[in-house]
Amino acid sequence: MNQVAAGVTQLQIQRFVNVYFVESSNPGEWVLVDTGLPGSEKAIIEAADHIFYPGTHPTAIILTHGHMDHSGSARALAEHWNVPVLAHPLELPFLQGKAVYPAADPTVDQGGTLAFVARFFPPQSFQLSDLVQPLATDDDETPYLPGWRWLHVPGHAPGQIALFREEDRTLLGADAFATANHESVPSLLLQLPKISVAGAPFNYDWQQVRESVQQLAALQPQAIGCGHGPVIHGAEAATGLQQLADNFPMPAHGRYVAEPARIDADGVQYLPPAPKDTLPAKAALVGAGLALAAAGVALLVRKSGSSNGPGKEAKVNRKVYDLAARRARKAQQGAPGAELNSDAYPYKEVRF
Repeated sequence: MNQVAAGVTQLQIQRFVNVYFVESSNPGEWVLVDTGLPGSEKAIIEAADHIFYPGTHPTAIILTHGHMDHSGSARALAEHWNVPVLAHPLELPFLQGKAVYPAADPTVDQGGTLAFVARFFPPQSFQLSDLVQPLATDDDETPYLPGWRWLHVPGHAPGQIALFREEDRTLLGADAFATANHESVPSLLLQLPKISVAGAPFNYDWQQVRESVQQLAALQPQAIGCGHGPVIHGAEAATGLQQLADNFPMPAHGRYVAEPARIDADGVQYLPPAPKDTLPAKAALVGAGLALAAAGVALLVRKSGSSNGPGKEAKVNRKVYDLAARRARKAQQGAPGAELNSDAYPYKEVRF
């Protein structure tokens, strides 16, 4: 656990996802901000018991947004503690099982390792209808946390919020940005501090992402905790965030770069066409090449066997070689039919 500021504790789960225990100015009261991945409830309850006292519970759970790594344990914790879950109204369709978030973009420029694994993420949606309550949008004071205000910072999720305490300029930035290189697994595992873009494959509106970073940089925070990465304190916090705002690395290409997804209170209304994902074709070319090589070796074995006399001939089906050759040619040409069998390469893009 790491101290962000007075009364604000960060818990890292599997060195990748952060949740926050935030004490209220009302004695004995506290709020949990985000709930981590599914199955994180035991670690979070144990941490709460250690920070406060055994059997403690928050007055509420606040979700910065509804992605799986932030709301995954919300139901388990809300039911265990018997407390409400709060989120921005634009997140409700995704937290009430009425809609799923825009499909991840594995083709986004500079997406790194996260872009690769995003191909295999399931559609994200949760059913918390009996637990989740909307934040009041006519008041930016954070419920149950006097002195904190929430800011709407969309682009990564439509109803994403950040929390800011003016008194000491403490910022909980959610996934509006990250405090480690989110596209580098080693950087995340080693918790190397670097203010950077968060969750590139899941950003559905890049212009909004940039504007959200600029909005938060204007706060000149002195202590930062985000959904991913270590705590950053002091002048480095404000300077690093301002540098990201001033030199925002807009991707050169990607599904949502030129045209964003359109989302309203009912969920996703429009998705731009998905660019061609070249990875499956490249994998198909490699696979077909291996199959062709194997078939070629088998034919050589057959030829060698036939020269050694009857009864020693390797039994090879000529059709296997022909099929491998056709697939290799199609893969080189980028033609339909070059894809690998789904059992060999379980790639599937979620479309709406």
